[in-house]
Amino acid sequence: MYVIDPMFWPKLLLLITIVGVLIYSFELGLRKWLKVEKKKFFSYNHINDKHKKVDWTIRIGFLVTLLTGYVINMKRYPMEFIWYLEPAVLLIVFIVLSETARAFMEWKFAENRKAYLVTIFHLAFVLFLLFIVIKTDFFWML
Repeated sequence: MYVIDPMFWPKLLLLITIVGVLIYSFELGLRKWLKVEKKKFFSYNHINDKHKKVDWTIRIGFLVTLLTGYVINMKRYPMEFIWYLEPAVLLIVFIVLSETARAFMEWKFAENRKAYLVTIFHLAFVLFLLFIVIKTDFFWML
């Protein structure tokens, strides 16, 4: 039987809040510094039709790979799973591919050529935070 620490949920909420504020503040500061307009919250604006097609291709490929990985890993012994077919790894790959495609389209087609820099730096910062959070055992909170 598993026992969860009574402070697990408050600590997790605090961690998510801290990481969210850090990411938001970093992007806001970067946008002001590079004079790039702010994106709408919870919206995904495609640069053009080509970007929309590429983005949907990445999304559909991600879903197919996620389902295929699930089926493959479920048919294996529990301790012999294929690590690169795990959902967390696939999600990180999806985010990197999606944001890289967005940065390329911004670099190639956006009105403000500095928009791709915000996307690249934002992606690097999020990956850095993710790495730090995982390597420090969630800032020693969990």
